[in-house]
Amino acid sequence: MQEKVKEYYGKTIKNTSDLKTSACCSADALPLHVRAALKEIDNEILDKFYGCGSPIPYAIDGSVILDLGSGTGRDVYVASKLVGEKGRVIGVDMTDEQLEVARRHVGSQMERFGFLEPNVEFHKGYIEDLKPLGIKDNSVDIVISNCVINLSQDKKAVFSEIFRVLKEGGEFYFSDVFSDRRLPTHLQKDPVFVGECLGGALYIEDFRRMLRELGCLDYRVVTSRKLSLDDPKMEEMAGDISFYSMTIRAFKLNTLEDICENYGQTAKYLGTIAESRDSFTLDDHHIFTVGEAVVVCGNTASMLEETRYSDHFEVTGDRSVHSGKFPCDCNDAEIKTETKSSGCC
Repeated sequence: MQEKVKEYYGKTIKNTSDLKTSACCSADALPLHVRAALKEIDNEILDKFYGCGSPIPYAIDGSVILDLGSGTGRDVYVASKLVGEKGRVIGVDMTDEQLEVARRHVGSQMERFGFLEPNVEFHKGYIEDLKPLGIKDNSVDIVISNCVINLSQDKKAVFSEIFRVLKEGGEFYFSDVFSDRRLPTHLQKDPVFVGECLGGALYIEDFRRMLRELGCLDYRVVTSRKLSLDDPKMEEMAGDISFYSMTIRAFKLNTLEDICENYGQTAKYLGTIAESRDSFTLDDHHIFTVGEAVVVCGNTASMLEETRYSDHFEVTGDRSVHSGKFPCDCNDAEIKTETKSSGCC
């Protein structure tokens, strides 16, 4: 199946217009800072890039970022611009044709960004095993991925590697295709279904179970949209299965609990993230307006207080007094067809 995926993205698909469905095409509203960076990316990189979201989080200046399945390097170069010369971005991909495009543009992109030395590197490898590439334990601030993990035949190995290389307090921020049920075997093995990012779509509950087995007890859905297959044959093959493009964030934190607990804590956004002065969106439950103290569960407090976001929030309270289960489940695994505009917390 790996060879079929390589062939699909290396030879069958020449640009985004060759795709049969919208699964590998981003329809998310891109943040202004990402849109600005995209204007500085060479056209060939953009034309041959296949993603389903915009997994570039805020506040990444100076960070070490790892992009799994980096393709022609679009997200690597966007992150390169945003982390600045003091940051570093590592791209990993298994397809020679994609890597050739990414590597060929390093010089022109660094010149366009005004960087004296390249802050990017591209490796040929497999996202299930990053050790041969020299990516060490606890060495990465942020891991991103854009519609690639669905292509892996061993997703648990991918997630295990992610949490191995992340630093404590590091963030896993990715976009991918999920399904509302487990796919039958014939769809999982269909080359076109797999190549279109559908055959390997994760059932959302199985994703939750995998993360919990690896010690990540809480993840957050940032955005979710239902996919339109736009191909009669593929729609017939899919039957009643629904597919969703979702952007998800998770943190490597040993203080997270398996449900939201209430410790009477509050969090106030200080408005200090340059790309998002007025508000900060943690997930589809939490949009923090600058200066407004919001009651949060213990897990949310940890995500804001024990990560790189700590400088941008004022968190009150600790875990010395417990008041039972938090009245809202911030980690709601149910697939949502659209992002909520306000939070229940």
